[in-house]
Amino acid sequence: MLKINRRDFIKVVGVGAAAGATSLLASRAFSGAKMPEGFYDLPMHGNVRLLHVTDVHGQLRPVYFREPNVNLGIGEAVGRPPHLVGKHLLDALDLEPGTPEAYAYTYLDFTGAAARFGRTGGFAQLKSLLDRLRAQAGGHENTLTVDGGDLWQGSGTSLWTRGVDMVEASNILGLDVMVGHWEFTYREDEVLSNVALFKGDFIGQNVRVKPDSLFGDDYPALVEKYDGRGLFDEDSGHAFQPYVIKEVNGARIAIVGQAFPRTANANPQEFFPDWSFGLREDDMIALVEQIRAEHSPAAVILLSHNGMDVDIKMAWRVPGLNAVLGGHTHDGIPAPLKVKNVAGNLCWVTNAGSNGKFVGVLDLDVGDGVLKGLRYRMLPVISDWLPADKEMEAYITQMRQTRYDESIVESRNKALFFNKARLGKTYQEILSERLGIADRTLYRRGNFMGTWDQVLCNALRHEYQADIALSPGVRWGTSTLKGDWITMEDVMAQCAMTYAETYVTEMDGAALLGMLEQVADNLFDPDPYLQSGGDMVRVGGLDYSIDPFKPLGQRISGLKLDTGQAIEADRKYRVAGWATVNRTPEGRLMWDVVRDYILAKRGPDKVLKLAKINHPKLINVKGNPGIADYPGEWH
Repeated sequence: MLKINRRDFIKVVGVGAAAGATSLLASRAFSGAKMPEGFYDLPMHGNVRLLHVTDVHGQLRPVYFREPNVNLGIGEAVGRPPHLVGKHLLDALDLEPGTPEAYAYTYLDFTGAAARFGRTGGFAQLKSLLDRLRAQAGGHENTLTVDGGDLWQGSGTSLWTRGVDMVEASNILGLDVMVGHWEFTYREDEVLSNVALFKGDFIGQNVRVKPDSLFGDDYPALVEKYDGRGLFDEDSGHAFQPYVIKEVNGARIAIVGQAFPRTANANPQEFFPDWSFGLREDDMIALVEQIRAEHSPAAVILLSHNGMDVDIKMAWRVPGLNAVLGGHTHDGIPAPLKVKNVAGNLCWVTNAGSNGKFVGVLDLDVGDGVLKGLRYRMLPVISDWLPADKEMEAYITQMRQTRYDESIVESRNKALFFNKARLGKTYQEILSERLGIADRTLYRRGNFMGTWDQVLCNALRHEYQADIALSPGVRWGTSTLKGDWITMEDVMAQCAMTYAETYVTEMDGAALLGMLEQVADNLFDPDPYLQSGGDMVRVGGLDYSIDPFKPLGQRISGLKLDTGQAIEADRKYRVAGWATVNRTPEGRLMWDVVRDYILAKRGPDKVLKLAKINHPKLINVKGNPGIADYPGEWH
């Protein structure tokens, strides 16, 4: 399989004019926050332009988002993007610290750089940039705008509107095609309603209607649920269109959809009882072959929510793909990886970050129905450097004036958990509530503990007087700068999901160890197809050591409580958590738990101080370019 070392990666990035892979990687001496001349000027190279965003996670407003200082590569992925962080990434890309690119792609001097360059993303700014890139391509008719999933979830407004706010915003944005993952954590009928409202194509070759639903006694009810919308094929079992063929500037382009293959493992199946997921590589191979035989497209593009390491392996194993526009792992990598597949042809693999922070631009040069060349650039969306689109800004402002009422389904236990204190308030009023001041920059992204994760774990321990707290290692969640107010919007950006109920239980030490080992294997298995694409479970009140390069059952050691007491295998511990996949707890919703914790624990100066961060001790990671400036112990 493909393996790229640092020298090879520099060659990939540097092929520039020869292969059409020019990018904005050239170093810039930059002082001040003024936009460099020509920063967003990108004349089209060729005659078809694909514009790619992914993993927005409901963030319609500009945000701060700190990139990871730990993103370890395992096996063949060591030293290969996306597993380069900080200065390792800058060196590989020949970028200078202090530039807007360094701010966008790394965690380096994040607080200082954020103060200079400001927030990133925002749909009003994103719309302006997309319109500019479309105009530079000769018009909207020469472009396709695609989204790699995780679009409808991740904010208070997306939760309260059940994703409708994001669908409406996507229609204004001009989104043509999308795939899904967290989209499926709304109810099936809500997903289908949103798909019907969406003006583009919602695709996924690997989402199937379960045979029991398709051929069982409840089939008439299933047909009624789909309401004649034609969203699945009875013969093939596809729940959604597996692919679309788009005519763009006279060229025929095939877009194949790949939803997150492990959705049924990572999220509660109760939300999608009729659907199954999976990698389905064999089906992908056959489908691409069928598309090329029946439609003779100039290019076949995979729009994927696999995660970048999985995409790299799939690009190697599936002949006939020209490029992968990927998502799920939130990797901001400004140059494509060129993977030679089993047939000896190159496939370009990309990933466009998260939170609306980047736009990937893939230009195709098509002549006589044949793909002659590609060019890729990824543009950071620096919010202050882009005008806000008036239509989008007006929509967002109006939507946030919606009033919270009893029609909102916040939880599976609606009657028990509906928050009457918010009745009659607008979304804007609820989300703008100031809770406390951050004593440091709060972030989530990284293989191990983040400071926002510590706030969540502390809140759970406070709520339940627990020894230990567990919080999922999801990669969504924005950053809050040191000295800034923590708002309810910040809290919702960490917690807004449809299964945010909290719980407390008892676990013995052996079960704790087994749980940590299993999660570590989901992250650090050398085979990308066996990885889940998230980060390590966050653990509050507990310290441990981990060697990511050991096999399952041998990675985790040295478990001890914050008191220093070693965890005993047969002793019971009080453990609090949230976001469980297999059952519905009856504890309060996570965002209310976090809100009340911050209000209770902030000091007289309103500052929320974190006494300790439970950074695990990392073993056998020295020299790995996927780690830098780790605040815990590592060797």
